[in-house]
Amino acid sequence: MSPKTKKTLRIALPVVLAVFFGWYTFSKLPIDQIIPYFKTAHYGWIFLGMSLGLFSNLSRAYRWKYLLAPMGYRLKYPNSIMAVFITYLANYGIPRSGEVLRAAVLTNYEGVPFQKAFGTIIAERMADLIVLLSIVAITLLIQFDFIFQLLEKSFQPKKLILFAVIGIVFCTMIFLYLKKSQSKIALKVRNFVKGLLEGILSIFKMEHKWAFIFHTLFIWVMYVMMFYVTTLAVDDLRGVSIGALLIAFIAGSFTIAATNGGIFVYPLAIGAAFSLFDIPENPSIAFGWIIWASQTLMIIVLGSLSFLFLPIYNRKNKIIKKG
Repeated sequence: MSPKTKKTLRIALPVVLAVFFGWYTFSKLPIDQIIPYFKTAHYGWIFLGMSLGLFSNLSRAYRWKYLLAPMGYRLKYPNSIMAVFITYLANYGIPRSGEVLRAAVLTNYEGVPFQKAFGTIIAERMADLIVLLSIVAITLLIQFDFIFQLLEKSFQPKKLILFAVIGIVFCTMIFLYLKKSQSKIALKVRNFVKGLLEGILSIFKMEHKWAFIFHTLFIWVMYVMMFYVTTLAVDDLRGVSIGALLIAFIAGSFTIAATNGGIFVYPLAIGAAFSLFDIPENPSIAFGWIIWASQTLMIIVLGSLSFLFLPIYNRKNKIIKKG
């Protein structure tokens, strides 16, 4: 496959998927059935949810300086904030393109080499992934009986055991092959995994590691609280169990990471997660739209302002330095 074809697919595929899921979403719950939920929503809770989302992003921007400091770079906080919002805004167009833009902001305005800036972003994402997987593990523990019963309904116990054994044997074979093989693919995978581990361990070697860990936990606590308080905006969702909230939160988080900011897919994921707990579909999907729309509005406004203000702020900085 040529580089041009790959580039076209990276741009076209998310658009095609967005159109498909948009059609599917509105076939499940037409827009005229969503609007009443927006009209009756309690906007005080929505604004509180947006504020918590804002705090998490400000914390993310502040956390970045801890990764850059060991390399001798002192990041200006306003530049970091604007880079973070530019990242999220760009990801609505092409998934993961925002990370490239975020590194480019540091290169252009802070003089940090692109590969170093991008490396810190990867390390940051790994830290976030560890926390998200921890939330998944906690959810599995809290809802173990429920999840086991759900799997038992879908699969026979003997089949579950068989699939588990096959999965363990397959993973073991892959691990042994990658460990011993000298093929180009195995070497690349081993180097990649080694780099990931080094990135994770480097977090514990940095001077302000506990501050970094605090901000990482704070970011995800704000995310979960944002999700929870926004459910209070929809009357039909008040009193939802912690298990249902966590499973829906996880489902939504993965759609945002895998698509263009979760466009059209996020409400479906929330609806599907809540349906496991026999929560009505209409308010669940409507809630998905409410929380997605509120956070997206914040990103569009602050991301657009960041694009406009970034060169102005740094031009003023250059004038001050010259003076």
